[in-house]
Amino acid sequence: MDVLIHVFVGLHIVGIGALLGGFFSQLKAMGAGMARMTPAMLHGALTMLVTGAALVGLNQADDNGVNNIKIGVKLALLIVVLGLVYVKRDEEKVESAAFGAVGALTTANIFIAVLWT
Repeated sequence: MDVLIHVFVGLHIVGIGALLGGFFSQLKAMGAGMARMTPAMLHGALTMLVTGAALVGLNQADDNGVNNIKIGVKLALLIVVLGLVYVKRDEEKVESAAFGAVGALTTANIFIAVLWT
């Protein structure tokens, strides 16, 4: 079971990398007001959602304790990010505030995962 959990943790990190990498690749365009939500950002957010849900289930099945409040906060942030990316995915230009919110909430989600023990 541990190997399976580690595989899903790795896939979860790949999703974070796709979402945050897509954000960072558009930072220069954001400064010019031309940023857009890339497909990698949408796929990264969806990967995070699916692998995160799998990780919660696998950890509970393995009788590992899960902090439900922490998972709930992380899920709420991810749903906001996923909603923003999904709704704005077809627009040629995305407002800097919406685009910045995706990066800020993703970064907050990472720090919650690492620092909230």
